[in-house]
Amino acid sequence: MVLKPEPTAPFHSVRYVLRVLETVSKYGGGVMDTQIARESGLPAGHLTPLLSMLRREGYVEQIPDGAYVIGDSLALLGSGADRTQALAARVRDSLDKLRDIVGAAVYVSRYIDGEIRVTEVADGPLTPAVNEYVDFRASGHASAIGKCLLTQLDHHGRKDHLARHRIARFTSRTITSEQLLLSRLDSQPATMPVLDIQEYALGTVCAAVPLTAGSTVGCLALSLPLEHIHRLRAAAETLNRSAAPMALALTI
Repeated sequence: MVLKPEPTAPFHSVRYVLRVLETVSKYGGGVMDTQIARESGLPAGHLTPLLSMLRREGYVEQIPDGAYVIGDSLALLGSGADRTQALAARVRDSLDKLRDIVGAAVYVSRYIDGEIRVTEVADGPLTPAVNEYVDFRASGHASAIGKCLLTQLDHHGRKDHLARHRIARFTSRTITSEQLLLSRLDSQPATMPVLDIQEYALGTVCAAVPLTAGSTVGCLALSLPLEHIHRLRAAAETLNRSAAPMALALTI
């Protein structure tokens, strides 16, 4: 299955988004995109789609004269003691919406203290989650989630993980050669989803994309039954486009 590089992939890092939000927050009466570009250092070709994403997610609003002001989503997340609860609710709402859009179970995972941890899952009767018959912490070499997280580590980090979690065969498609696995991880384009085509479990296909927020290693993933493999490409591309707003929701 061939996937095209995602042109919005540079915005998987929320560094650029935060620069824009910092600029907009400085101007209570609104600020034009030309001023945002000057202060954030972003060229118009990058700023325009980024502002569109922030408007869609409710982090900024555009007033009648064309200027930008902070939106309700950003204001809500700055509400003191209620911030944590508001953030959790926003992440859950975003995941539920993404699940319904792609028609698949979706997951947020992080690499914490040397281990793969699935921190959020949005599934349902028509979009069941993967049966975790082998702990995800021990299947990083086979799952889309694990491989996506490992691609974000350096060579030493990958070797350390594989030394603690030995490669095992789960299906006939599982890569069991450490050398081949490391080569695949090295060659994985940063702008393309990582796939798992029945490597972790027969009858299941998955895709994962990085969630880059500072030094945090994380990913956004989805799973589909094999009979829906024809939908995997479109679903993976939608997942990729959703990574930036999801990373923002997890960061602010």
